[in-house]
Amino acid sequence: MDMLAFGKWDISEVEVKDMGIRKYVNISPRIVLHTGGKHASQQFNKSNVSIIERLINKIMRKEANTGKKQRAYRIVMSAFDIIHEKTKQNPVQVLADAVANAGPREEVVRLKYGGIAVPKAVDTSSQRRVDIALRFIAEGARRSAFKSKRSIERCLADELMAAASYDVRCYSINQKQGLERVAKSAR
Repeated sequence: MDMLAFGKWDISEVEVKDMGIRKYVNISPRIVLHTGGKHASQQFNKSNVSIIERLINKIMRKEANTGKKQRAYRIVMSAFDIIHEKTKQNPVQVLADAVANAGPREEVVRLKYGGIAVPKAVDTSSQRRVDIALRFIAEGARRSAFKSKRSIERCLADELMAAASYDVRCYSINQKQGLERVAKSAR
C-alpha cells in the first residue's frame, strides 16, 4: 500500500536526482508527518525523518509560527496545493529538487594561526547541505511574506518552485551562491 503525502500526492514516484544527498532526504513510502522527535535520540537519525516533516519543523521555528506545528502543517499543505495548481507536478518532487539545488557544496571555516583568524574553504557534508537548504527555503518564504500582502503559503510555494528551477533571484539560491562565492575566495 502506498502512502500519500497529505493524502494527495504519491511519494513512491519521487526521485532525488542529487546522488550526494539521496541518503539524507527521506522520501520513503512509509512516512509519518508528526514523529514527535523519536528520531532525535542518536546523532544522525534526523535523516530518518521525512523531508516534508523537516520542512514543517523549519517553518515552525520563528515569529508567529513558533511551536505551532498544526499551523506550520497547514502552511506547507497549502503551499503544496499551490505548487500543484501552478506546475501540475508532484509537489514532493519539487521539494526534493529545491533541496538539491539550494544546498551549498562549499563553506568557510575560520582557523586561528597564532593571533590571526584565517578563512579556509571546506566541503559541506551532505547532512548539513540538506539542513541549510531547508533553512534557506523557510527563511526566504518568511522574509518575502513579512510586511507583504502575499500569504506565507504563496511565498513558500514560490520559493520552492524558484529553488527547484534554480532561479538565481530567489532567496535560497542567492544565499547558496553567496556562501560558495565566499568559499571560493578563501581557497
